[in-house]
Amino acid sequence: MAGWNVNAQDEVEFTASAPDVAYIDTPFQLIYSVNSSAKDLQAPDFQFFEILAGPFESRSSYTQIVNGKRSASTSLSYTFTLMPSKAGTFKIPGASIVVDGKKIHSNDLTIRVENAEKNATQQTQGGAATGGTTQRVTGESIFVRTIVSKTNIYEQEAISVTYKLYTLLDVAQFTGAKLPDFNGFLKQDIEQSQNKQLSAETYKGRSYGTVVLYQAVLFPQHTGEIEIGKASFTALIRLQNKAQVRSIFDDFFDSYTYVERTLTAPAVTVRVNELPLGGKPATFSGAVGNFNLTSTLSSGNLKTNEAATIKVVISGNGNMKLLKNPEIKFPDGFEVYDPKVDNSFSTGSGGVSGTKTIEYMFIPRRSGKYDIPSAELSYFDLNNRTYRTLRTPPYKINVTKGEGGETVVENFTGKEEVTQIAKDIRYIYTGKIEIKPESRPWFGTMPFWTVFLIPLILAGILFVYLRKMAKENANLDFVKTKKANKVAQKRLNLAHKFLSEGKKNQFYDEVMKAVWTYLSDKLSIPVAELNKENIRFKMEAKGIETDLIEDFTNILHTCEYASYAPGSGQLEMGNFYQETVEAISKVEEHFKKK
Repeated sequence: MAGWNVNAQDEVEFTASAPDVAYIDTPFQLIYSVNSSAKDLQAPDFQFFEILAGPFESRSSYTQIVNGKRSASTSLSYTFTLMPSKAGTFKIPGASIVVDGKKIHSNDLTIRVENAEKNATQQTQGGAATGGTTQRVTGESIFVRTIVSKTNIYEQEAISVTYKLYTLLDVAQFTGAKLPDFNGFLKQDIEQSQNKQLSAETYKGRSYGTVVLYQAVLFPQHTGEIEIGKASFTALIRLQNKAQVRSIFDDFFDSYTYVERTLTAPAVTVRVNELPLGGKPATFSGAVGNFNLTSTLSSGNLKTNEAATIKVVISGNGNMKLLKNPEIKFPDGFEVYDPKVDNSFSTGSGGVSGTKTIEYMFIPRRSGKYDIPSAELSYFDLNNRTYRTLRTPPYKINVTKGEGGETVVENFTGKEEVTQIAKDIRYIYTGKIEIKPESRPWFGTMPFWTVFLIPLILAGILFVYLRKMAKENANLDFVKTKKANKVAQKRLNLAHKFLSEGKKNQFYDEVMKAVWTYLSDKLSIPVAELNKENIRFKMEAKGIETDLIEDFTNILHTCEYASYAPGSGQLEMGNFYQETVEAISKVEEHFKKK
């Protein structure tokens, strides 16, 4: 051990102790001890030693009675966990502490730092280094890899990005994570199990414990080289310390040091190629992947005013959420309703897969025989790297006259102006006709002008109001901005329900969706360009205070990393919910003042 020089004041001893020899990238402990009550420890600058943990305070008291006389003593110790980064001999100056209002100093320490290989040799020959640990925190003992399924792809082709931990050490938990913004990609998270378990994997000839920390599917939104930035994860590592003096009981009393380290996953560049221009169908709308198309008709024999449906099912793997509904051209005389769409998608490492079901409901209003032509779905096939067009079969429909006669459809908006046909002419009335004397004309009287002008005035007011509403509704950004708060409140109400039920993951997920949607609508940011940098730029351009911008950034960070943080309590989730509501309210107040 390094020297125990004593600086005594009224029999008070304040000493520093550490191993004489330490090893690069291997943690060791430095302990300051004082045999009295004390306060205000001032540690020196450790310079070439990284502080991994500490100071941890430990207090003990001792009382004894000898010949009826009682005496008591108190001792304090402060423990630092340090790790050297370079070889050499280094001096650590003494620390200071205050005892009974007086400042006293500890002894200096001199520590020789050697290469880790020598440490490994000594452990093999004669056991662990004095006061050190048998484990080293290095870039080879624990690290995170960025694994991308493909780095040379087409625009809108799905790839997966995985951040996987490789470790030879005992990781107690992850206390934080910082993911890149994934600019240039449309991102879809892959749900991970909350109960993460290590599995064995051999990498570069060594067997590691591995676990997936985060995984997502990315869809590139433009061509060229796009960089997926660095990601960082903060891990709490448990290192085993060997006892300074070995005995047969030492194995039962090994202690542990908890070290917090930030692990950085490297950035990756993806090359995104433009889709071929040759052979692109006119109906191509950006679908990329591998798809199948089927359709069914509920009935080919109908009566007028009887409803029927055509069901179209698109299945496969690719950018399913961006698929447009195939266009079906119905004959004149058919009333057609907006299609009903049902999406059943799942996201995995292979991309987004599932089915999209579209039901087209129609009602024939006139009898006759009709042809419904095929509907088309064009996409870029990733297997063959060519464009393909899928078609539904054409349908023939026979419509006979039903109850209620036939209807001539003047428009297809759902509100009809109709003319009844196939009705007989009313017969001439031949009964007695009663003749009444001519009454005073009402035209030009005051009641006439009152009844005539009031509707005109009301119609003028209604016309101005509806024109204003139509102009506002034509501006989609204005409509979204106006309704942003209502949309956010609906999501927050659902989040509050999850809060009351104690469903942590659903709660944070719903709050994050509410905030992202609110900011996208309120700031008129397209979903493809929605990221923290654009949000900050837009909010600053709108004159929103910096503190409020930071509040939203912290809210998004908390939601994104909630799955990695220790379990949040009901009170903490409730406070977080209130902070989110207050942040949105402050933005609303800001826009009202403008």
